[in-house]
Amino acid sequence: MKRVRVLLADDHRIVAEGLKRLLEPEFDLVGVVEDGRALLAAAKELQPDVIVSDISMPELNGVEALEELKKANPGVRVVFLTMHHNVAYARQAMDAGALGYVIKHSAAEELILAVRAAAAGKTYVTPAIAGELLQVMRAGDGPNVDPVRKLTLRQREILRLLVDGHSAKAIAARLDISPRTVEFHKYAMMETLGAANSAELIRLALKSDIHET
Repeated sequence: MKRVRVLLADDHRIVAEGLKRLLEPEFDLVGVVEDGRALLAAAKELQPDVIVSDISMPELNGVEALEELKKANPGVRVVFLTMHHNVAYARQAMDAGALGYVIKHSAAEELILAVRAAAAGKTYVTPAIAGELLQVMRAGDGPNVDPVRKLTLRQREILRLLVDGHSAKAIAARLDISPRTVEFHKYAMMETLGAANSAELIRLALKSDIHET
């Protein structure tokens, strides 16, 4: 029987090594990457059956990477492996189109099951939060939905860099866009989020934990 081809994305090398040892006996591990942009490139080149990805990663986080992957390949199958027990993260992951959500401390017992389920087009959510997640998803969006999720992928990328203290000029150079474009996005974000000034925009971003959105 053909082995499932898996691409792994995790920016913690020690964790990635442990996951490799866990996955390799069961699946064909075709690659390991350490950030969201590398994940996009590797997924395009390697065409894995299933992607196992952390959520918190440099450049693009896992959910943002999945949103981009879906544009090119709506059938992409992603299992998130994360430290986050918070149902809000799981909701974001499932809304983005993930087929699996596994907590890292349960990886030894659950990750192989989740990858097999995803390969078969089925969903696997760690039992620790499955019931609560189902209730949240049935209830639909409520008043506690993070407003930063309304921003575009590019806007969230710029906002994350602003929070990290980068100037518009530095952000422009890093993203290969003009400083004027950075400023345009900044003012568009202020309007979307109802921020009166740059300081308030940063405060809202910190409140939403922009590095995890």
